[in-house]
Amino acid sequence: MNWFKRFMVGRYGPDQLSVALCILSFVLSVISNVTDLSAITALSAVALGIAVYRILSRDVLRRRSENQLFLAKWNPIAARFRDRKTHKYFKCPNCGQQLRVPKNKGSMTITCPKCGTSFKRKT
Repeated sequence: MNWFKRFMVGRYGPDQLSVALCILSFVLSVISNVTDLSAITALSAVALGIAVYRILSRDVLRRRSENQLFLAKWNPIAARFRDRKTHKYFKCPNCGQQLRVPKNKGSMTITCPKCGTSFKRKT
């Protein structure tokens, strides 16, 4: 086990993006086994190769910035799935601002904090 610790010294290691790439690779691999498409198998191998490259990379600053870009895009998407049981999302009909309101409160008047437009929706 010490040889592995010594090997990984100075390397970036796993992060959220590399884990997501590994999961994507696994999902694509399962899909390619079911559909028997070689293009999906190649995409699976590419995703896994990029994940391993990122984990073993010594360019820590570049990998960290890539991970921050990924998290900036991923966190809003993940937040919507985390609270979908307790909240509902609406778009303001005037300015398009996305608004989050509690679920199962009946019909309520929603006021957009950006433009002040009020509209009624069922939650």
